[in-house]
Amino acid sequence: MTIKTVLRLGDPILQQRSIEVDDPDSYETQVIIEDMFDTMHEYKGAGLAAPQIGILKRIVIFGFESNPRYPDVDSIPETILINPVIEILSTEKKDDWEGCLSVPGLRGLVSRPDHIRYSGYDKNGAYIEKEVKGFHARVVQHECDHLDGILYVQRMKDMTKFGFISELEQNDIYNSSLCDTCEE
Repeated sequence: MTIKTVLRLGDPILQQRSIEVDDPDSYETQVIIEDMFDTMHEYKGAGLAAPQIGILKRIVIFGFESNPRYPDVDSIPETILINPVIEILSTEKKDDWEGCLSVPGLRGLVSRPDHIRYSGYDKNGAYIEKEVKGFHARVVQHECDHLDGILYVQRMKDMTKFGFISELEQNDIYNSSLCDTCEE
């Protein structure tokens, strides 16, 4: 069990594209996944991408049964997604507040497709595919963006909707009832 340091905005690793995983069930991949879960649980994240712990591999994890930081959202099954592919199933987008373990303490309003299908491989190399909406879809897109060197702030259209949560609340910009996807 190893809790890794989460890289933060400005680290050049977070700006790079990750490489495909050749062998999902290799010992090396299993260790990376275990470290990712240990780190995600330590920081109470909804998800984590391998680049966030300095590993440029196309691996994301996400999910929780309940999370004190997200008391109003439905649970998401813990999922390991290796070499993920996302298919947008609806042109409808939804604006919602996001945060990131790599951008601690800040929030921003991001528009994302609300209905997707994702596919990839689990830790045993078995193919998985799932159609999801809402918070689940947002989390998957957010984590997969990391694999291409994209952080949520790069998806923002209005930088007046970005800042420290305490300041956004104090100035009546941030509506916590909209923030069902916020992550530290």
